[in-house]
Amino acid sequence: MPVVNAEKLITLQRNPDNIRNDHGKTSLTDALIATNGIISPKLAGKIRYLDSRPDEQLRGITMESSAISLFFSMLRRASPSPSPSLSSSSRSLSTLEGPTLAAPVQKDFLINLIDSPGHIDFSSEVSTASRLCDGALVLVDAVEGVCSQTVTVLRQTWVERLKPLLVINKIDRLISELKMSSSEAYVHLSKLLEQVNAVIGGFFQGERMEEDLAWREKVEERVAKRAEREKGEVDEGDGGQFEEKDDEDLYFAPEKNNVVFSSAVDGWAFTVRQFAGLYERKLGMKRAVLEKVLWGDFYLEPKTTRVLGAKHLKGRALKPMFVQLVLDNVWAVYEATTGGSKGRGDPTMVEKITQSLSLTIPPHILRSRDPRALLIAVFSAWLPLSTAVLVSVVEYLPSPPAAQFSRLPVLLDASPGSGQISQTIRDAMVNFRTSKNYPVIAYISKMVAVRSSELPQNKRKEGATLTADEARDLARRKRAEITQANRLTAESETNDIKGVAEALDGTNLEDDELQEQVPEDPEHLIGFARLYSGTLSVGDSVYVLPPKFTPATPHAAPKPQQVVVTGLYLMMGRGLESLVSVPAGCVFGIAGLEGHILKSGTLSSQLEGSVSLAGVSMGAQPIVRVALEPINPSDLDQMINGMRLLEQSDPCAQYEVLESGEHVILTAGELHLERCLKDLRERFARCEIQAGEPIVPYRESIISAAEMAAPREKELPRGTVVGVTTSKQLTVRLKVRPLPTEVTEFLEKNVDAIRKLYAERKARDEGRQTSGIADMELADHGDPDQAFPKTNLLSLAKFRTKLNDTFAQATPHSDIWANVVEEIAAFGPRRVGPNLLIDKTRSGACQKFLQEIDDSHLKEDDAAPSSLSPRNFSDNISYAFQLATAQGPLCHEPVQGVAVFLEDVTIAAPSDETHTTNEQLGRLTGETIKTVRDSIRQGFLDWSPRLLLAMYSCEIQASTEVLGRVYAVITRRRGRIVSESLKEGTPFFTVLSVLPVAESFGFSDEIRKRTSGAASPQLVFHGFEMLDEDPFWVPFTEDELEDLGELADRENVAKRYMDGVRVRKGLAVRGRKLVRDAEKQKTLKR
Repeated sequence: MPVVNAEKLITLQRNPDNIRNDHGKTSLTDALIATNGIISPKLAGKIRYLDSRPDEQLRGITMESSAISLFFSMLRRASPSPSPSLSSSSRSLSTLEGPTLAAPVQKDFLINLIDSPGHIDFSSEVSTASRLCDGALVLVDAVEGVCSQTVTVLRQTWVERLKPLLVINKIDRLISELKMSSSEAYVHLSKLLEQVNAVIGGFFQGERMEEDLAWREKVEERVAKRAEREKGEVDEGDGGQFEEKDDEDLYFAPEKNNVVFSSAVDGWAFTVRQFAGLYERKLGMKRAVLEKVLWGDFYLEPKTTRVLGAKHLKGRALKPMFVQLVLDNVWAVYEATTGGSKGRGDPTMVEKITQSLSLTIPPHILRSRDPRALLIAVFSAWLPLSTAVLVSVVEYLPSPPAAQFSRLPVLLDASPGSGQISQTIRDAMVNFRTSKNYPVIAYISKMVAVRSSELPQNKRKEGATLTADEARDLARRKRAEITQANRLTAESETNDIKGVAEALDGTNLEDDELQEQVPEDPEHLIGFARLYSGTLSVGDSVYVLPPKFTPATPHAAPKPQQVVVTGLYLMMGRGLESLVSVPAGCVFGIAGLEGHILKSGTLSSQLEGSVSLAGVSMGAQPIVRVALEPINPSDLDQMINGMRLLEQSDPCAQYEVLESGEHVILTAGELHLERCLKDLRERFARCEIQAGEPIVPYRESIISAAEMAAPREKELPRGTVVGVTTSKQLTVRLKVRPLPTEVTEFLEKNVDAIRKLYAERKARDEGRQTSGIADMELADHGDPDQAFPKTNLLSLAKFRTKLNDTFAQATPHSDIWANVVEEIAAFGPRRVGPNLLIDKTRSGACQKFLQEIDDSHLKEDDAAPSSLSPRNFSDNISYAFQLATAQGPLCHEPVQGVAVFLEDVTIAAPSDETHTTNEQLGRLTGETIKTVRDSIRQGFLDWSPRLLLAMYSCEIQASTEVLGRVYAVITRRRGRIVSESLKEGTPFFTVLSVLPVAESFGFSDEIRKRTSGAASPQLVFHGFEMLDEDPFWVPFTEDELEDLGELADRENVAKRYMDGVRVRKGLAVRGRKLVRDAEKQKTLKR
């Protein structure tokens, strides 16, 4: 196998039309890497070359995305034939296709391949890789079919506008495990293809409905404006017709050359186009015709070799052409080599197959007793995996110029401040300008931690001579090793004290210097990047744009920093190769960004009119929090620095410090947490770290239950509280009620719209706040790495209309929610949450959030008031509402689904009139916040409180034999089965369930142990679900007391969860016994 050197790959970077950027899976990638001579073809699929971490090799899964650049050569005929003859560096198919019309022309291609993880915990790695690529190899298991991770990957390709290439892998399992015939396998593969296309169709239909709705709204707005201007009616057809998009090119179809059938473990793959070339001369048909009829309900008449449709069969039992010409031949190879269902191969059949296909198999393999070696040898000579996949990649996936021309306009229009983007930058990115005269725009998807010894400048090239300093250092280390070995040998032979004393006397300072340990290998952060325009060279100065950068305010805080590129690298899997410059369209590594980019960012050579590409939507949000502390307290600074390094190098992990002083790391799941802890201990912090119990988030809410305790204030309605400040100067009357479920769901779905409305209102109110409380920023403007703002966010009028419609659907107590939308004063917590503060006061104490601002009203507020009025306390009341909803009364977790009606604010005339209004307001600020916050919490507890648990959606594929054990484990962990379905043609059941995150730790290991590895779950965060149990419930009726007793023998699960959180946060726990059996001292160990 010829070895491709790095200089050849660097040369190919200058030809963008022959570059392909895509990402695939590890076993498949091994076969592609083998074509470049990096690994042996015999080890392909076994060595997992791109799994460079030891824990990846141990577990057999990919945890980090890694990139490699591959060389591929093709021979193209200069003829009008749509399908050229093909060849790769490993095997040529031109001999199987007959004579060519003209001499083939060789074309060299550079393929930048990114191997991404398949586990749901590391789906953020897939998200970061998708922005760098132009196409994607989507692998689907032929037996398991479409699972949750398949849908996630397809959704990512749809959002990022990548061109997907479907690879149906593990077809060998249909033969070896399921014992299917070729006809049964064809039916199974057809259904699998329909399932994948159904997912793509769902994405298209959802986008089409959104575009249709936006078009209708624009037409209505245009008609309304013209009607107002002309004072008459206008025909609605004036807006034009809605343009329907053609979805024909979106779906996977083998005849379109976008489906590859493969078995990576056996090293073979093929496409319909490949077999059409094989049968072109034999059947006397054009290749283009064969490509269209080899898949589908087309049949070959044996006598006339005519292609028949299903209507012309006339009762004849013919096999589809795909079965007869393709699958039967593949099945025959398995029967001849491994025996298939017979269990024993047939050497005579192998000889016939090799002769008919003109294959040359080495004699030692033919004599081998290992049938798999013969199987792999036949397939690697007949249908090599690398040829089918790489040819499909080159022919179907777009080059960087074509991909950027189709993808980037959508991404640029969705970026913040898209209207202010410079036309020069837009032209350079969309039209793929590579000259150094054009601006440089690069996207950094993530930061990769690389040890200092692995950098190219610190590696000694093979064959290079040592310098004098390197030779002296090497000799010093060798002498230290020899001295240490001699000392250990002498000590092992001397067992008495005298020998030990002599050994100690023999030590001196020089030996100690020789024994000094090798210095630690520090970690460096390298940016994983893609260049979209211009040419980037070492030494260039570029700006690092933060994720929230907008071209409208390019110099706004945080101000973009200017850095110097200190190094450029070609990503080669486990190694790096130094580069001098990089042209547009390439995937590369960049040094010099350490400390300037947290997770992702954009590099630009200019600030004015630039664009921020950062902010890819992550597939898995961090939900599991764990507090860490070093075993040795002196290593605290070392651990903190390590956690900061980890946060920069991991696209999903987050680091924060709680108010209690705990250092907390947020991860996507249990496996992700294990990997982060391993990296902290061994790479980043390099100290012993102990982890506490996982911190799981909860939510608090209230409902109107059938059995509730009587209101605390019998004279007032339920939930109504009258709060009086300590100085008796302010009295606040408010009422707490549970929000309708539909309204809560609507608010949760439109968080981005609320955030946008709040930002607009804040911009208009800038400089008008008179109270210091209003300057306190509680708004959650999103994660720094959040996705691009949605382009279809609701405007103020539309949001108000839809919220009104949602309230109208709340059938019970509809009179209470009438005209509520106009009186909303704030959302909470963090001003965007699913809770409402509603101003019902006569004087309008709070400013209405969903109403247009009245300038005259603002001028009145700006004037210095002569006396206090309820409106002076508007900001205080709103801030207290934010505090009360951010920390609920149960266990200080966020509240959702609660409406607070502010009914009255009364101000008592102060006896001391010497103080000015501002002084009186300042004294009452703290009292007002405390009183309103406590009143909201008291009204909350007047209803039946509930905890909302964070839930995982769990998908498990299990056979009938272990199905009962799977159910037992799910039930024991308080899970709930949602559905169970049998996959047609397989003995596997797909079980969908929901499981509390608090009960999920150790769940995967327990499932694997109970089922002996036959079932493995996929856990995806599903949201929050209410636990229908009052944490304060105690038996009080005669029947309950008789059944359960006064101590309530039945465990209150909600109280257990609540008490656990209160203990962790240091809050008082009701009914907790700190001392038991106080009359006698007891030892717990006894």
